[in-house]
Amino acid sequence: MQPIIYSANKRPFATSPVAVQAIIVNDQEQILLLSSPHRNRPNEWQTVSGALEAEETILDAVLREVREEAGAAVRVRPLGVVHARTFHYDAHVRYAIGIYYLLAYEGGAVEPGDDMRDSQARWWSLAELAQADITLHISINPPWLFTRAIELYRLWRDQDPVLLQKLLD
Repeated sequence: MQPIIYSANKRPFATSPVAVQAIIVNDQEQILLLSSPHRNRPNEWQTVSGALEAEETILDAVLREVREEAGAAVRVRPLGVVHARTFHYDAHVRYAIGIYYLLAYEGGAVEPGDDMRDSQARWWSLAELAQADITLHISINPPWLFTRAIELYRLWRDQDPVLLQKLLD
């Protein structure tokens, strides 16, 4: 059963854990993926990902996960949400919400840390991903997410960062 909380006027709201995925795209329209010897199967790749923590906004969670998993020196600019979905996480968490956030890479060394320590990090083009003999982590589902991310990157990359920040606040 999905947990419920009630508003002051007794309106029921479903509650679910929230997973965030950071789809980081560079100016060559490549996507940053990581492969961890501790978290992934052999030759399995994933985006920067994690969970929304208590008292944290979605964007705060995405940026924290980027710092923790891609490295503190990585600079990104938030562009917007690519996709959101609900999914079955495990036997204890039957309902979770996944939010896929698009970020423009603006520089800094990618040095995986936190729970992605010792990971390989690589920038992949859509063509390379289509031809590669790799496995994408189940969290990167549906598979068209990366195509949508690149299309939205093309639309949003030149947005005025000041205006965009006002929209995000």
